[in-house]
Order: sequence, then C-alpha cells, then structure tokens
Amino acid sequence: MPLRQISRFLSYWRVCTALDREVVDAVLAPAYSSSTPELLEALKAWPGTYYWSRREGSDRLVLIRALAPAPADRWALHLLLFLATFATVWIAGTFLTDSPLRFGFPVGPDLAVWWGSVKEWIGASMPGLGFATALMSILLAHEMGHYVVAKWYRISASLPYFLPAPPQLNFIGTFGAFIRLRSPIVDRRQLIDVGAAGPWAGLVVALVVLVIGLLNSQVIAGAEGVTRQLIYIGQRPFYLGDSLLMSAAISWLVGEGTVLLHPMALAGWFGLFVTTLNLLPLGQLDGGHILYALVGRHQATIGKLMWYGLVILGFQFWGWWLWAALILILGRGRLAHPSVLDPHRPIPTSRWPLGVATAVLFIVTFTIDPLPSIL
Repeated sequence: MPLRQISRFLSYWRVCTALDREVVDAVLAPAYSSSTPELLEALKAWPGTYYWSRREGSDRLVLIRALAPAPADRWALHLLLFLATFATVWIAGTFLTDSPLRFGFPVGPDLAVWWGSVKEWIGASMPGLGFATALMSILLAHEMGHYVVAKWYRISASLPYFLPAPPQLNFIGTFGAFIRLRSPIVDRRQLIDVGAAGPWAGLVVALVVLVIGLLNSQVIAGAEGVTRQLIYIGQRPFYLGDSLLMSAAISWLVGEGTVLLHPMALAGWFGLFVTTLNLLPLGQLDGGHILYALVGRHQATIGKLMWYGLVILGFQFWGWWLWAALILILGRGRLAHPSVLDPHRPIPTSRWPLGVATAVLFIVTFTIDPLPSIL
C-alpha cells in the first residue's frame, strides 16, 4: 500500500475513495512537522499529489492518488473542434472589416484566374485572421488555466471543447469553450484554485490583445468627457457596452469620444466579457466555484439573488434573460454549487486575497448592457 511508507509520520488518518480517486486526510504526529526532511523524502514516493492544510491547531496532510488511468483524450475530436471554431471565428472576424469575404469563385479551367481569386480571398481574410488568433488565444488560455491546475491536483480533466458557430447566428463565430472535470473536487482549496485559474489566465491574454487592438483603434467623433465604442458588422454600425476596465483602457490608450475599435480590440472586449460571464457566482460557473470556496453553503443564497438580478437586468438587455435560462438548464434547475468531498475543510488564508481579487475582477469587467445596440 503506498501509504505504508508515510504512515509512521502520522498520528491518524482517514481514507476516502471517490470514483477514480483515493483521498487521504491525515494528521501529523507531534514529533514531526511539514518541513521534516525524512517526511519530505518519504512523500517523494507517493504516487500522486499532496498539500498541507492547517486545521484545529495541527498540521494536516492531504494526499491524493489516482486509482485508475485517466480516460484517453480524443485528440482528433478536440483538434477538429478547435480548427472548425478557428475557421468560423476567422470568417466572422473578416465580416467585421471593410472588406468582407466573397465566397464565389470563377468557373472554368483558367488557373491564372483561379489563383487570382484565391489571392484576393486570402488578402480579404487577413484582418479576420488577426481577430481569430486573438480571440481563440484568449479562450484557449482560459480553458488551459483550468486544465493545468486540475492536472496539478491530479483531477482527471478533458482537453478543451471548442464550440463553433455560424457567423450569421453569432457574429463572433463561436459559442465559447469548456473542459470536463471527470474526477470529484476534494475540498474548497482545490475548487478556488481550479476555478480562478481560468479567468486570470484568460485575462492576461485578453489585456495583451486589448492593448494591441486599442493602439490600432481611432477616435472618430464624440463629446469631451464621453467615451463610446463602435464597431461595424458589414456596413451596420453598433455600439458596445462599457465596463470599468474597458473604459479605463480606452481613456488611457486612445482618448475620449467615439472609438472605432480595431478587430483585435473587439477580441479583447470579448475576452473581458467572457471573463465576467464566467465569474457570475451561479451554479458551476467559475464564479460559483470561487464563491462556494469562500463562503460554503451561503453561495446558494447569493447565487439566487444574482440570478434574480440577471432577470431584472434583462429589461435593459434581453441577453441576460437568455443567459439566466441557460444557467438553469445546464444546472438542471439548481443555482447552488454542489458540495465538494470535504466541505468543512476551510481554505487557507493565503487563498482569501485570490478570492477578493477575483471578486474585484468581476466588478471591473461587468457591463450592464454588454452587447451591441444599433445606431
């Protein structure tokens, strides 16, 4: 038994088996501490991961190991979905420029005419390529943030599933992405680390994209002291909603007035929007993970209040009604976060700054009326 090499350092322990994971919650013997060289050497032989949790005045050790190999990832499916989504986002990005794609090609055997049409098509699609690269990088960073931290905790997680969308149905060309956690979450420490990793990883890339995009955007009109964001879908003008972070970035990098957003700036805007959608403290959204990690079962009450808030905001922007309905469907009618295996083990004090910072991130990226309104 793998635990045998470590048991002499422990006063007592309990072993829990959950699906494909064995979790050991142990208390160190008084003669040892978390920095004992002999213990640290013995832990090297543990075939999994471990971390420390101080509780009730004692050093507690949490050990986790897999009982069975993780299911093989279907690389071909994930790659196909990624490429399909990249293609639809690329086409959508091209529609956001002044030179939309034309899908007609010449009829006939003349290769020179064909090659000319192909070059014209490639040239017209280049602005869309920048938009697709930027937006897909944000989505990939977000999901890989979750994935990497889940793997560190030996949680069985799938690779990201990307969801393509026809540009005629969704003008950014995607419904987003997600990963599946196949193993249960042990405690609230794991929950906050996995939940917060995605938004923060995505934010880093979104800010880089946003800065590059805003530096290539331009002020076209507007009264002093007023900042508005403008894009064109084909020939139709749209305004975008403002968040505190977006407004500050525009004021700092571009100036006041009506700002015609570069496609990469639009990708950055959507990166912030995706962040705020995921940080809503509802169900199993990232915000639900983080709030449950911080306050436990009280998340259910706060989540209900937030859901009712979305219903009210729907009178300002109908999309909030759609999002509120989707959350209910995905959660099978539940707004409360499901319990972790050990809900009574508190998170370390070191995780509270992460929770507070993530709550602030939600506030500064939130937009009351986010999606475009026709001029």
